Amino acid sequence: MSTRRHRKPSLAPSATALALSIAIGMSTLPWSSIVRAGTEAEPVAQTSQITRQTLHKSVEIDGVKVFYREAGSTDAPTILLLHGFPTSSHMFRNLIPALSDRFHLVAPDYPGFGNSDQPALEDFEYSFDNLASLMDAFVDRLGIERYSLYLMDYGAPIGFRLAAKHPERVASLIVQNGNAYIEGLREFWDPIRTYWKDPTAENAKPLAKFISPEGVEWQYTHGVRNPEVISPDNWKADLNHLTRAGNPEIQLALFYDYQNNVPHYPAWQAYFREHQPPTLIVWGKNDDIFPAEGAHPYRRDLVNLDFHLLDTGHFALEEDGQAIAAHIRRFLGRQVASKRGRKHEG
Repeated sequence: MSTRRHRKPSLAPSATALALSIAIGMSTLPWSSIVRAGTEAEPVAQTSQITRQTLHKSVEIDGVKVFYREAGSTDAPTILLLHGFPTSSHMFRNLIPALSDRFHLVAPDYPGFGNSDQPALEDFEYSFDNLASLMDAFVDRLGIERYSLYLMDYGAPIGFRLAAKHPERVASLIVQNGNAYIEGLREFWDPIRTYWKDPTAENAKPLAKFISPEGVEWQYTHGVRNPEVISPDNWKADLNHLTRAGNPEIQLALFYDYQNNVPHYPAWQAYFREHQPPTLIVWGKNDDIFPAEGAHPYRRDLVNLDFHLLDTGHFALEEDGQAIAAHIRRFLGRQVASKRGRKHEG
């Protein structure tokens, strides 16, 4: 299926609604260490230092260059890391080396984000259906047949589409501030709901703050215990793509299309109940965008659930990345040990 679809004229955002000041900058500062004590049932033998290095690669999917980060042995269990808004695979820059001794990690940038291409609106449909189709093709191109999904923010509706379409491919879910329940869309979403109902230039104006320098910084620092822990490299890296010519219109198109995720919630919840993927919840409970009210409903539908609310904000990896990495190592270690046990019994 082609991912290069034409956008519907009725969804065209105002070209002047989201004008921004340009701020450019990027750097990556990896964690100096990660706590590995107490990790249960490590899944594979430790890989070499060379294999653990993060590689920065790209692949063309239907004429669109998709950038991705990759590390770890391809013989190890794969984790597909799907980023949120307004960031890119940059949000995983520290998590990847913290896990690459035991896992194969792949983190793509969506079109219009990070280092991937930014096709024009008239050439590419910026919708969650289309981004999921492109990610599906991306996984096929890399030859990845089974994976765990790390889902954050925008990564959740993209990843849940993949899981519902290919449940046999999904080994487990790692959900970090990724919504699948109506309870998780609270007051923060009111101006976006207004735009859903009436997508005028006037109703688009309040949404400009979400991609302004101050608004992007707020998404990283709101709800954290210590703002000094959060590097400004984060929002500067995001602003590098948010301030490209035409990108504000792309973000507005995705704001508008987010409403089309909500009707999928019942189907995704049915997927949880029917297939019962082992699931790890690591959720920043002080997040206003996807608050903890959206985390608790997963308990209704999932039996094999490892549930953790963290005392931090939207981008939980920035303040509690070491804790999240440790949770992932224990959680996936148990899944692999359980699978080995079943094989032995058989």
